[in-house]
Formats: sequence, structure tokens, C-alpha cells
Amino acid sequence: MAPLVTERGLKSVVWQKIKATVFDDCKKEGEWKIMLLDEFTTRLLASCCKMTDLLEESITVVENIYKNREPVRQMKALYFITPTSKSVDCFLRDFSSKSENKYKAAYLYFTDFCPDSLFNKIKTSCPPKSIRRCKEINISFIPHESQVYTLDVPDAFYYCYSPDPGNANGKDAIMEAMAEQIVTVCATLDENPGVRYKSKPLDNASKLAQLVEKKLEDYYKIDEKRLIKGKTHSQLLIIDRGFDPVSTVLHELTFQAMAYDLLPIENDTYKYKTDGKEKEAILEEDDDLWVKIRHRHIAVVLEEIPKLMKEISSTKKATEGKTSLSALTQLMKKMPHFRKQITKQVVHLNLAEDCMNKFKLNIEKLCKTEQDLALGTDAEGQKVKDAMRVLLPVLLNKNHDNCDKIRAILLYIFSTNGTTEENLDRLIQNVKIENESDMIRNWSYLGVPIVPQSQQGKPLRKDRSAEETFQLSRWTPFIKDIMEDAIDNRLDSKEWPYCSQCPAVWNGSGAVSARQKPRTNYLELDRKNGSKLIIFVIGGITYSEMRCAYEVSQAHKSCEVIIGSTHILTPKKLLDDIKILNKPKDKVSFTKEE
Repeated sequence: MAPLVTERGLKSVVWQKIKATVFDDCKKEGEWKIMLLDEFTTRLLASCCKMTDLLEESITVVENIYKNREPVRQMKALYFITPTSKSVDCFLRDFSSKSENKYKAAYLYFTDFCPDSLFNKIKTSCPPKSIRRCKEINISFIPHESQVYTLDVPDAFYYCYSPDPGNANGKDAIMEAMAEQIVTVCATLDENPGVRYKSKPLDNASKLAQLVEKKLEDYYKIDEKRLIKGKTHSQLLIIDRGFDPVSTVLHELTFQAMAYDLLPIENDTYKYKTDGKEKEAILEEDDDLWVKIRHRHIAVVLEEIPKLMKEISSTKKATEGKTSLSALTQLMKKMPHFRKQITKQVVHLNLAEDCMNKFKLNIEKLCKTEQDLALGTDAEGQKVKDAMRVLLPVLLNKNHDNCDKIRAILLYIFSTNGTTEENLDRLIQNVKIENESDMIRNWSYLGVPIVPQSQQGKPLRKDRSAEETFQLSRWTPFIKDIMEDAIDNRLDSKEWPYCSQCPAVWNGSGAVSARQKPRTNYLELDRKNGSKLIIFVIGGITYSEMRCAYEVSQAHKSCEVIIGSTHILTPKKLLDDIKILNKPKDKVSFTKEE
């Protein structure tokens, strides 16, 4: 394995850009400011910096712009907000007239392009001397991990895949917004990539790709240096979610994917008990141990943690025999100088044991069936002749809940490229899932054959039989094939058309020539002289697909893969989203601000 990236890739790039374009821009020695954030910018900053970083930038306190606040008229305020009516109205309430200003002055920074209507509203409603700066900084995405980003728009799934014709305007608006956000990803990475899209079976990817191409062209005509930037040696692939339904419902046994599927982890926060006390831990990249083991198979993790424990303690006596949670707790009491390292071991050992308890209870039996259905072959490589015979034991097992049975039925349908209406009705009635049947039927809106069967053959997969793997983890997400083929320049140009007339010379697996303009120092990534493969999936990505970006980047040192989506999926959340696709919009609730 290559050494861990200490700067955490994309997160570091985003923080350095915010530092250069916001904090350095309004910095004055010895002058402290109050910072105002909205929902999106709160999540954005939380993803790439800590409160200690903000203190270093002379931020004394961070406030929510939506909440009522006491005026602090002797201090200046830094507003970092999205250009929405809601956030702008909150800003204007703070500076409605000079006598009632909440703060001494305002430094106003928008995440991306501020519409003329809102800009004019600020000009006419706010005393001109109150605003010291007003800028757009072009970061409208969340760097979720060092090689993963999200647009933080989970409701895009409904708008992009709902069959309701009444949603057309909402879909157009969300497509425009997503295209603008994707351009800010490219701009932050200082890339003007060749844009390609998966042409079938839906046209969402094609529409979004055309919008991104146009907005990239516009952006690089009017960038800060007024230089037209040509295409760089990078590619952006845009894909509809239905390209790989299997990876979204399969039980994954690599650590991160398994934990988020089986355990109630919300906002990356894992709750556990140790020494009789309830505790919380955030699963984040600041934890080197988490970065080291999150993509490993659960069997490897369960071997790894006790080994690491012995390395840390450097005393064999303290950890003789099996390393248990109680032994680790005792060790912390005996050796307080190792408390921090041991605390991490305790968190991850708890996490692994919680996963294994769920696995042993019900999931282990499911996994063999799921792998056989997904691959169409058993562990010995023999072809599955009767998929229904493989499925039935799962459906008859009373220990499996409805959600797991639905996931198994879906894998059966995916394996046969669709089924008959009669067969689907029989499956739904036998398992008594009439109320949940839309979790199965509505996959057709993603372009996945459900009823009737598709006459088209399933796409050919790479032969990975020589790769070492565990019997219950034989499936490889489709995205890995796509990443490898893209880097090796093997993607079919009919299936993956370019939007641009003259795409950049793509050389993902080899050296590239000098860039058109020098990179600014805050954009230094590990593969600074190499290519980038940027991927965007409309409608969510899975943790197993995120893992593939790291694996392929490790194998192809000259190309870094960065993957992103509207949001991050777990199988249960996806099935809930699919269930409501055929409901009218007024019956669906969205939590994200419009």
C-alpha cells in the first residue's frame, strides 16, 4: 500500500482555496471577526476544517445566519453563504439600515454565482458602506473524503427519476444547479476536462453532460485571469444511477460499507458502549486507523486491530492472549500514555464486533445467495442454472426481514434481466410485501429492466477470477471496470460519447505534457503531474464504489480518480427513495432547502 496522504487530498484542496479566497482576502492583523454560515456552508466548512483552523484565521465565533442573534456592533462579520433568497434575506435583516446594523461591517462571500436579482436586491436594500467585500468563490460541493465529493442534493434523485410529467420544471432547475456545482468541482481542481457520458438507457446523463460542457466553456472564458483555458488532461464521466443496480443492494463485507449498511450510523457518528458507558465516535479521515482499515474486508479488520494493538503497546505481556474490549479498557488504565491510540482501537473493535454480530445473526446465509445471483456463478465458478432455486431458501427463511428479502428478489430480477408480471406478482404475494412492492417495480424508472425482460444482453464484465478474494465478496462494482477502461482509453466512444468537439488528448495511464497555465500553490495534490478522472453519478454512490476510486488510483499511479454524486447511498435509504418515485411531489417531503 502507498503511504497515506496526510493532507487528505480533495478536503485539503478545498480548505486551501477557502483560505486563499475568503480568509486571506479579508485578513487584517489583530482583527477578530464573527463568521456567519447557512446550512450548506456549515456542512462545507465542517467537512474540511476544524474550529482551531478558524481560530487561526481570527474567527472568534461561528453563528447560524438563520437564527436570531444579539448585535455585536463593534465587530466586523464574515458572511460565507449560498446565493439563495433565504440566505440573502437573512443577511439583509442584519444590515437593513445603518442605525440598526448588527455588526460594524460585512465581508460577503458566496459559494457560487449570485443571480442578478439577488445582487440587485443587496445593492438597493443595504447601505453601501456596510459591505467591504462581495465575492463569488466557486465552491459549491462538499469534499466528503479525500477522493469523494457530493453536491448535497439528495432530492435530485426524485426529480431526475420520477415519471410525473409535472416535475419537468423542477427537474430542469435541479439539472442546471447540478451542472453549476460540478463546474465548481472542476474549477477547484483547476481542470477543464473532456466531458463524456453513458449514452443509455436514459438521457439524464446526456442532458447534464451538455449543460456541464457549456458552463465549463463559459467559466473558463471569464475566469479571474481573463485567459481562455483549453482542455486539460483530465476526463469527466457522467453516469445515470441505473448503470449498476447490483452494487446498490448487495451486502458488502468491506468495513466501511458493511458498517454503514448494518448499523445506525447517522452523520458519520457511531454510537457504542464501552466500560458500561455510552459513547460516540465520528468516522473521519483525521483518524489514520480508520483510513487504513475502512476499505479492508471485515475478516482482515478483525485480525488487524489486535495486531495494531500489540504494536502500540509494545509490550507483549499487556496483550497476551485474545485482545478483547475489556482487556483494552484495562490496558488504558495501566498505560495512560497510550490512551489516545487505544481509544481508536476500542472504537474500531466495537464497530467490527457490532458488524459481526449482525452478520452472524442473519447476513452470512444471505451473502452466498446474493453473490451467486449477482455473478451468475457459484464460488466454484459453476454457472447458476436456476436462479429461482437459489432465491427460494432466502424467501422461506423467517429470520430474514422484508428489506433483505426485497434485496434478494431484486438481485434475482437483475440476474435474469427482468421477469414476467406473473412471476413478480407471485414473489410479492408469497413474501407478503404488497405494501413495499414499489421498491421493486419502480426500478424501471431508472432504466433497469423489471417487467418485461429485456431482450438486450447484459454488458460483458471483466474477468477477475484470478484476483484474490473472499468467497462471500466475489462481486466487483461495475464502476471499477469503467474507471480502469477510462484510464486505459478503452471506453467505447459510441457508448461513451464526448460532448466537446475537440476533446483533450486523454492519456490517463501515462505521462502528460506541461499544463497551459501554472497551477497555484494551493492546488498541489499527490499526483500533481498526472491526469485526473472525475466521475459523477446522478442519484447517489455506494461506499463500495467510493472504495473503487482509491483502489484504482493506487494501481494507476499517474491518474487520480475522484468520484462524486448527488449524495451517498445505503441500500435501505435507496429503497425508500425508489418506493416514492411514483408518488406526486406534494406527497413527498424534502429536507434540503430549495
